[in-house]
Amino acid sequence: MMVSTKGRYALRVMIDLAEHQAEGYIPLKEIAARQEISEKYLESILKALVQKHFLEGLRGKGGGYKLTRPPEQYTVGSILRLTEGSLATVACLEEGAPACPRMAECRTYPLWSKLDRMVAEYLDGVTVADLMAKPEQGNEYVI
Repeated sequence: MMVSTKGRYALRVMIDLAEHQAEGYIPLKEIAARQEISEKYLESILKALVQKHFLEGLRGKGGGYKLTRPPEQYTVGSILRLTEGSLATVACLEEGAPACPRMAECRTYPLWSKLDRMVAEYLDGVTVADLMAKPEQGNEYVI
């Protein structure tokens, strides 16, 4: 699984909007400037997030975008599924994929299936609120 710029940017946008939710609707230009994302590309990401009711958009003066729910209710998994279409590690595990004729004797299927479950569980266990939390100072020591 490779997460595209669309998925990565969508996560950054959701965090940005969560951090500025007290300001009401946030204009696209402000989000684009803070996140250093082209306005045109950001428009397509925001459109998808609005269509799936992750965000609410308001046109005109005082308009912009805001979250429709608290940050704790958005999982990384749900955002990436929306932007990426799937989190499957192999084609045979894609939702709606035709049954593989080799599945019964496939030695690697259990490996990919378990990896898929682990990835989904992990990404569904992390919320936008979790990503908003800044790491504690002094905890960046690595051996």
